[in-house]
Amino acid sequence: MNTEDLYRLLRTGHIQAQGIVDTIADPLLLLDENLCVLNASRAFFRVFQVDRYETIGKPLYELGNGQWDIAELRHLLLKVIPRSTALIDYKVEHEFPDLGRKTMLLTARTLHHPDNGSHSMLVSLVDITERDQRDAIQDMLFGELKHRMSNLLSVSLAIARKTTTKDRTAEQYRDDFLGRFSALVEAQEVGFAGNDTTDLKVLIERIVAPYLGTPEAVVVEAAGAVILGASTLMALGLVLHELATNAARYGALSVPDGKVSIGWLLDDESKHLRLWWVESHGPPVTPPAVTGYGCKLIHTAIALGEVKQHYAPTGLETKIAIPLGPASAPV
Repeated sequence: MNTEDLYRLLRTGHIQAQGIVDTIADPLLLLDENLCVLNASRAFFRVFQVDRYETIGKPLYELGNGQWDIAELRHLLLKVIPRSTALIDYKVEHEFPDLGRKTMLLTARTLHHPDNGSHSMLVSLVDITERDQRDAIQDMLFGELKHRMSNLLSVSLAIARKTTTKDRTAEQYRDDFLGRFSALVEAQEVGFAGNDTTDLKVLIERIVAPYLGTPEAVVVEAAGAVILGASTLMALGLVLHELATNAARYGALSVPDGKVSIGWLLDDESKHLRLWWVESHGPPVTPPAVTGYGCKLIHTAIALGEVKQHYAPTGLETKIAIPLGPASAPV
């Protein structure tokens, strides 16, 4: 084999090797023992939007705007070559030029050259910015789910303890408890389905649906969506359930022609959500002689809120004021 054939063979091998490297999607760097860049993959130039002149021959810690100039990283990399070790998934978070805020995982491994005593290092860079953001969102959602489940179980236990058993059958206790528990579940489902906003119309319709004789029995005057915290949503679901249950037993929903009007508005001045429940065309109503747990629940379930009830000749009128804080605000 003459010199020209040997040169052609070496060049072909080099082109093939470079082609293999350039097919790898993640950026690659080849560093010498002083951490200077010997070569870089096409993905590196593309991802970091730089050219060969800005990269080849430059120390790693001088690339870009100094995003790799991290004392701990330089110390670890300088240990990789002499100890023939590897640096795996070193996280770098930085504001990269033309890229914005990114999170990168850096992995470095020693390359041994059997023909001489020199060493070099192959460095791979993986952009995990989107993965980190997804993980953060999942962690947040899991934390919210854990918090909601804890609240749901706590409220369920409280309802089970406070639902009275005196002068009642096991079936009556079961029906009351399961009704209230179902209201909690409905509120939770609406809260999760609503994402950034909570559609009160959907919550109301799901709570009152089991008590409707006809679809026209309840009229909901929707006034837009609002954001409600999980605890407020759960409490409101319980209150609506108690109102619907009482209406079905003693009020407007207990007769064929009875009507219930439900609506709300956002009071910007006082920062409250004001909701009303007005019954009409039902039997005459009077204040209860004995205040049961359901009545107490209506007046106390919504923390920091206010519930007023008026037993008018035309039917029960209930007004609810819910404060709108950081977790409960108008859209």
